[in-house]
Formats: sequence, C-alpha cells, structure tokens
Amino acid sequence: MGKLVECVPNFSEGRNPSTIEAIRMLVQHHPEVSLLDFSPNADHNRTDLTIIGAPDDVKKVALEIALKCVELIDMNKHKGEHPRMGAIDVVPFIPLSEVTMEECIRLANEFAEEFSRKTQVPCFLYEEAAREDSRRNLADVRRGEYEAIKAELGNNPERIPDYGPNKAHPTAGATAVGARFFLIAFNVNLGTKDLTIAKNIAKAVRFSSGGYHSVKAMGFDIKERGIVQVSMNLTNYQKTPIFRVFETIKNEADRYGVPIIGSEIVGLIPLEALVMADDHYLRFEHFSMDQIIEKKLLDLKK
Repeated sequence: MGKLVECVPNFSEGRNPSTIEAIRMLVQHHPEVSLLDFSPNADHNRTDLTIIGAPDDVKKVALEIALKCVELIDMNKHKGEHPRMGAIDVVPFIPLSEVTMEECIRLANEFAEEFSRKTQVPCFLYEEAAREDSRRNLADVRRGEYEAIKAELGNNPERIPDYGPNKAHPTAGATAVGARFFLIAFNVNLGTKDLTIAKNIAKAVRFSSGGYHSVKAMGFDIKERGIVQVSMNLTNYQKTPIFRVFETIKNEADRYGVPIIGSEIVGLIPLEALVMADDHYLRFEHFSMDQIIEKKLLDLKK
C-alpha cells in the first residue's frame, strides 16, 4: 500500500450546491489522491470530505480545498447547528499506512504555515499537533465559535494563533489544523422536539462533563425533521467503543420516555469499530478479524 495519509477537511457550507460542488470538483483533478467520502449536511450547514494518498499529495490537495473555501464562503453570513470558526473550519491529518503521527504533525505545521501565509487566515494547531495542552481539545480551540474568535483575536493573549496574523480573516475567520487518531462522527436521533433532552443526554456521555473517555457530544435541534440529535465525535473508539455510547444514550432516552429513531455515521468508520459492536451484540466466541473475508482479500493485494 505504501505511505498513506487521510485528511478530512470540514468546511462551513452544507446548503449551497454550487459552492459544495466547486470544492468537491477540485479533488477530481488530482488522480494521485482518492476521494473516499463526501458528506454535506444542510442542518449543520457543513460538509466533510475524506481524501487519502501520499502525504505530500494529500497536503497539496487539502491546501487547494482550503484556498477555494476562503474564496467562496463568507462566515458573516453563515448559520448552522454545528460549532464553527472558519470557512475551512478543521483540517486534520491522520496516519493510515506506513506513516507515523510525527509525519502527520509535520504535515499539519507545513499546511498551516503555507495556508496562513497565502490567505492571512490565522491557524491554530490542535490534538497531537498542539504546542500546548490547552489547545489539544478542538472544542477549546473553537470556544465561542466564529463570533468569539473575531472579537478576541488581537485582544486576548490566550488566543494568539500558531500561524498567521493575530486577527480573524474578515470573511474566512480562522482554521484549526491538526494531527490525530481516526475519529468517528456518530449521531443518534431522538423522537422528540425537546432540545433539553438531547443536551442532557449529551452531557451524560461527554467526557468533559463526567461521561466516557474520548467522547465529545452536543445536543442539536434538527428543525427540518422535527427531532433532536445527540451529535458526537468519538476520538478513540478503542478506548470507548461505539456500542457503549449507544447503549447509554438508549438508557438515558428511556428515562425520558423518548424513542431512538435512528443513528448515523458521518463520513467513514474503521471496520474494527463495527466488528466490536457486532461482537458485543452477537456475543461471538473466539472470533477474530481474520475471519472477515474482505480483510483476507485486502491482505492478498498487499
């Protein structure tokens, strides 16, 4: 397979088809990089795309995507359920094959330096690329969202960016650039319009408020469907598997007399994470990943 890096740029547009398509089409011009997933979300007004390839190729395409986002997206007009602070909001690099986390940290730094120099968009390093512990957590970096970043840059010494000017870009805000383990974006939809219930359940599973390790969670109102949602990032599914979070949400929802009407994965998920859920519910005995035929086929191709 050779050296492979994944990058999952998140940009702050999920409703304008022409803008979304213009950004997606950039990847089509680079056969050396593969587009694995493309997930626009109108309620969140946000799109995630997943690209993989050799490290420098992925960095080059991610930079093109980021530049196009700055050109097309005006944060002064942006409204959506998902927290955000910039037109190109988050750019994480994830090691996949024959690549170390240290190499992804290097990519994050190189990307942030070049992007901020070309656009004057301030960049903050997070997760494994963070230069200080207070910036490891993306939620802390993005605290207060675009509006707070715009007000505090240049006025708050704790908000000095790692790269770029100490002020928000007038239309593109700021960008978080990181290196991290594989993240699962997992949402659970509840059959109620009561946003307080979703927020309370999110608090129950969120690590920062006493819940599970490696879980970030918020309650969102999905107005178009007349429901609410517990929206999560599982930053390490090996430490906190997806089935454990789901079961807790189900139990908490039962307390409120609220049904779970569905769940969704945004973007991609490792096979191992699904097998762990299967193993929990089906109670396999002596099961191994080597029993999965698709894995055997992949092994033959190596």
